[in-house]
Amino acid sequence: MIQFLLKGILRDHSRSLFPLLTVAAGAFLIVLANGWVDGARNDMLWVNAIFSTGHVKVMTNAYAKDIDLVPNDLAILGADSLLENLKASYPNMIWSPRIKFGGLLDIPDAAGETRAQTIVAGLALPLTSGRDVELLGIDDAIVRGRIPAAPNELIISQTLANQLNVSVGDTATLVSSTMYGSLTMHNFVIAATIHFGVLAMDRSTIIANLPDIRVALDMDDAAGEILGFFPDFLYHDERADHMAAAFTAAQEETDEFALQMLPLVEQRGLRSLITMMDSMGGVLMTVFIFAMAIVLWNAGLMGSLRRYGEIGLRLAVGEKKGHVYRSLLAESILVGIGGAILGTIFGLAATYYLQVHGIDISSSMKNTSMMLSNVIRAQITPASFYVGLIPGIVAPLLGTSISGIAIYKRETAQLFKELEV
Repeated sequence: MIQFLLKGILRDHSRSLFPLLTVAAGAFLIVLANGWVDGARNDMLWVNAIFSTGHVKVMTNAYAKDIDLVPNDLAILGADSLLENLKASYPNMIWSPRIKFGGLLDIPDAAGETRAQTIVAGLALPLTSGRDVELLGIDDAIVRGRIPAAPNELIISQTLANQLNVSVGDTATLVSSTMYGSLTMHNFVIAATIHFGVLAMDRSTIIANLPDIRVALDMDDAAGEILGFFPDFLYHDERADHMAAAFTAAQEETDEFALQMLPLVEQRGLRSLITMMDSMGGVLMTVFIFAMAIVLWNAGLMGSLRRYGEIGLRLAVGEKKGHVYRSLLAESILVGIGGAILGTIFGLAATYYLQVHGIDISSSMKNTSMMLSNVIRAQITPASFYVGLIPGIVAPLLGTSISGIAIYKRETAQLFKELEV
């Protein structure tokens, strides 16, 4: 039976070509849209993780309540011993202590007077640790200079360097406040300029070595937060939730300086954003299924009119209406599978192109504070290989099942009159 249907589909292009191309176009768009949404979501998760949230984050209760204000006066004390405990308790995680800080970056002239200054957002981490440098991709992001190796060296964004008209080797003074609220000024030497390709980071970011910032801000053995990363660099929601809940529940203290652990999705409103992006895939698939079903329904109605005599002859020679109806459904499934495979192939090719080249959206993100790369890339995932099959099969099956109902309305008494014509 299948061989008979295949011969009919291959020999009569007029009844199979249009449905095949319609299904292929729908499958192509769904595979491409799925790859684009997955790429944007995974990029957003990774950028937020490495720069801000980690896959999990340890901090004090008080720090968590005012986290947007970066309250270093509520930071973790005894951070080094806590870091060792975390490494011992969760040996499969990568742990990175961080201090976020803000202030003015003052650039002096030859006479020591202020030549330029601007507000900066700072990030301190162990730059002597190869793993932390690898996590942030600092090696690949450096435009000029080198990773700080000597004390009191820092990295500034290339955008900031252009704005202040400074270069590698120039002196800069950080004006900020200590952990205890007093004013502090600390001199640094610019060791490198950097461009991450993330507008929120490239706008006004400086990066310094953790020990230097501890001295500058009077934060000996302290850290604002300690980030944890899964070793495969992928976020695992259930594992992160379980780890965070177990860690927080095990804390004996309950005051404002007690520690808590938060998973990535519980920070910066990411859970609702991820849920929305995941639901987009289902919405897109539903829309495409119904759109293609309507188109194929109309195509099925026109095909039934064109094949009116063929169907009538099959009924006249004794073929059951149910068998004719089922054969049309089987024919639509074969067309759907062929179109879905064809559309998936082209969809994967287009997704791979966007995965390599991406689309620059920096012009629409000039005033945003979202942690999102300037270039959004699609991503081929395991779902990319089968997501086009679902609408590819369902849509023609749905269209044919509706249009094919007309078979049951055919009256046997009228068949011979139709054949005489």
